[in-house]
Amino acid sequence: MLKIDIHAHILPEKWESLKDKYGYGGFIELDHYTTGRAKMIRDDGVFFREIEENCWNPLKILEDMDANKVDVMTLCTVPVLFNYWAEDEHGADWCEFLNNHLAGVQLAHPKRFVALGTVPMQNVDMAIAEMKRCVQVLGMPGLELGSNILGKNLDDPSFFPFYEAAEELGACLLIHPWEMAGATRMKKYFMEWLVGMPAETTLALCSMMFGGVFDQFPKLKVLFSHASGAFPFTLGRIAHGFNVRPDLCNVNNIKNPRDYIGKFWVDGITHDNDAFQYLLNLMGAEKICYGTDYPFPLGDLEHGKFLDEIDISQKDKEWILHGSALEFLGLSADRFV
Repeated sequence: MLKIDIHAHILPEKWESLKDKYGYGGFIELDHYTTGRAKMIRDDGVFFREIEENCWNPLKILEDMDANKVDVMTLCTVPVLFNYWAEDEHGADWCEFLNNHLAGVQLAHPKRFVALGTVPMQNVDMAIAEMKRCVQVLGMPGLELGSNILGKNLDDPSFFPFYEAAEELGACLLIHPWEMAGATRMKKYFMEWLVGMPAETTLALCSMMFGGVFDQFPKLKVLFSHASGAFPFTLGRIAHGFNVRPDLCNVNNIKNPRDYIGKFWVDGITHDNDAFQYLLNLMGAEKICYGTDYPFPLGDLEHGKFLDEIDISQKDKEWILHGSALEFLGLSADRFV
């Protein structure tokens, strides 16, 4: 059975100092301090994260895929590298560099990797131009997009021309949390990742839903990572609030929040079998894609082992392992044969 991981990350092995190149700081640099390991450090010297070779070396990734019987990985950049805050032309230059790298990995192993690009959302016109290059020139099916852009939620009208262009291109959008709301209160106990990420993803989804994005762009293909965060488990409250306070919730004349189930995809990263079963009952297998957040430790590094532990039909398992991903990506299984 074809097994497609919809959510995995890669970054280039090295790049020049962006502080030196662009003339100001705030960017991530890599310190390959020992064989097979590197530190991600902001150019002001602040440590961000330590990574291993499987974060940049496609051959190491393929080894892990083979060991875990993963046929295809959908690769996108690490969100801390979005650099939406950079000056417009520098953001565009950086995205071009990342996308050329991603496209090269996809081209070298076309039956094993699918690349999702990144675009300089700080300038919507530049973002549209780079999206077109990703899809029409580099052969990518779509993009990874941050859950907010410089603090603007994804319902901001300035992004609507971007959604229109993505819909016309048939480009899929994987929404990934970053720059979590309330992060200043979550510095202890790793809570920015434990609590902030699910909340941030829910905020992104609800912003698009209440903002009318799904209604105005009905063919736009959107996937919310990490099982759409806390959304499935707070949908009852969200729908109830919509019903009892339409004056505050329904300012854009949308449908009941429950009616948008089926209008977007999610990955299945819940780390809890009962939670996944609830997600399956709510969303349906046709809108859930197997994903791992590889290679990071908060991801599902057992590579879908839970699917063998729960009561699930063979048909639903096929949808989750590849059918939903193929529809989201707009690809045929024949590409990977």
